[in-house]
Amino acid sequence: MLISICIPSYNRPKEIRRLLESIDCNLNDIEIVICEDNSPQRLEIRNEINKFSLKTNYDIKYFENETNLGYDSNLRNLINKSKGEYVIFMGDDDRFFPNTLDKYISFVKANKSASYILRSYYAEHPNGRLELFKYLNKSQILKQSIENCSFLYKRTVSIAGVTFKRKIAEKLSTSKFDGTLLYQLYLVLEISYKEASAYCDIPFTIVAQTFRLDKPMFGTSKSETRFSVGKVTPENSIAFTKGFFEISEYFDKKYDQNVTKLIRLDLSKYSYPILSIQRKNGFFNFIYYSIKLGKETKINRSLYYYIYALSLLILGERICDKIILNIKNALGYTPKL
Repeated sequence: MLISICIPSYNRPKEIRRLLESIDCNLNDIEIVICEDNSPQRLEIRNEINKFSLKTNYDIKYFENETNLGYDSNLRNLINKSKGEYVIFMGDDDRFFPNTLDKYISFVKANKSASYILRSYYAEHPNGRLELFKYLNKSQILKQSIENCSFLYKRTVSIAGVTFKRKIAEKLSTSKFDGTLLYQLYLVLEISYKEASAYCDIPFTIVAQTFRLDKPMFGTSKSETRFSVGKVTPENSIAFTKGFFEISEYFDKKYDQNVTKLIRLDLSKYSYPILSIQRKNGFFNFIYYSIKLGKETKINRSLYYYIYALSLLILGERICDKIILNIKNALGYTPKL
């Protein structure tokens, strides 16, 4: 088995059915592994998966957690229950872009020297608009280096399409970062530091930008007490950003490196989404948030941080979003800052 498509499931029966129905690749290449995390809509999720299983030839393995493990622990759970040479993570509200999954699988087959693969993808906004995220001008192998560790780190936050060699990820298993909602970032640092990685320029997934709807699913597990449930508060955003450095500082101490400095600068240059998520809470609340975020996370290390904050204050989130999207569309990829 080449690939395990690994899906952490929580409270989204309709969305997971949509994801399953978007899988359109050669059935001999994949298995589908789903771990439902003891959500209130477990019965509905189970029914949707059972209905899909009756009409498909894909190999589906469905598990129900006895307790709510939380995001990070459930990712490990999925890795442990899968059998593929590679695992591809997919959020249960994400989906595959039509007629691209086979192409991506062919890329994986042709680049088995890579133990981690960074993908390009589409992000879907609540209004249905798709935003393309492309990080390099072509597909390529990335050698081990601290600079590449830093480059890959932030670009792995959205889990849709994140691809690791399963056995390596399995050996790295740890609960140290449970509750950060960023377990995949721990894996990418460890793996890209020791192994070759790759960038694939085939946008084969659609990432749901549900954070903009302000109805997050995190915070229900005992491991996620740093987050309040049901709303993306300023405190939640700051706690989430701090998790980036909790992981990177552990890495630096373990390997006597200073990747945190590079990551902090990179996060500062591309801090727009971290800032914009709180603009809807009002002018003065946003000023308070942007100052507190910079102070507590130290990501105000570049001029870009202040440009984003000032632009959001003056123009608002919608206009700023349009400007950034137009720049990316004109270039054809995310600009290197």
